[in-house]
Amino acid sequence: MIKTLLSPFKRFAWFKRLNAKITYEWLAKHIPADDWQFMNYGYSPNANEPAYQPEPKPLQLYPLLMYHYLGSKVELTNKTVLEVGSGRGGGAAYLASHFKPKQYTGMDLAQHAVDLANKIHAVPNLKFIQGSAECIPLADNSIDVVINVESCHAYGSVKQFLSEVKRVLKPGGYFLMVDFRYAKEMSELKQLLSGSGLTMKQEENITERVVLAIEAEDEAKQKRIRDLVPPKWQKLFAEFAGVVGSKFYRNLKDGTRFYYRYVMQK
Repeated sequence: MIKTLLSPFKRFAWFKRLNAKITYEWLAKHIPADDWQFMNYGYSPNANEPAYQPEPKPLQLYPLLMYHYLGSKVELTNKTVLEVGSGRGGGAAYLASHFKPKQYTGMDLAQHAVDLANKIHAVPNLKFIQGSAECIPLADNSIDVVINVESCHAYGSVKQFLSEVKRVLKPGGYFLMVDFRYAKEMSELKQLLSGSGLTMKQEENITERVVLAIEAEDEAKQKRIRDLVPPKWQKLFAEFAGVVGSKFYRNLKDGTRFYYRYVMQK
């Protein structure tokens, strides 16, 4: 009923911004589990990518691998990095400690998520701030690498976000992004990327690798939902989390939705 009533508003930018803020504020406030640090669907590396197995094995291995293989696309060591949409901060903490950038800033629209990330991650070269992807509170030409993981589908204006990415990047800086769309929306995203003023360096369809990650992590994810989420919300949360059998999972399997990885340069 509620979903039907809200459906007509989904095309409006203001609704997308409000919906994202309410959702992620609520999640960080009501499910503040320290060991639930990643919110992406995960990535299973292909045969051509160097094998990587972090030790000790993390609870959310495949979401961590999404960050590892995205972060591996460019040099991060001694660089100034901004992640837009850093969520609970697990990816930021991993990249900041593993690749050792000079400074890593995680930025999120949800203040509760920022507070939680600052609480659970103590990495010297890492900080989290509140801010909007469409009005990044940083100076022009100040960032070497901007990272965006499974986030910009929820923005009111992706075009404005890309304009902000270009503004804050230093000349020669990189934009690393992974996200999903339905087929038509993915074509629209590619048009926006082409018109952003950034140069496309790599474009890769990683849908199959995301599906494999969802399948590999499903048992553990389902258990975490049972352990952390109140029973009346578990079915809804399972859909949100993209477990095997969810609409999101089925869409990836049947080719209705696609998941891409992009590397762009200013």
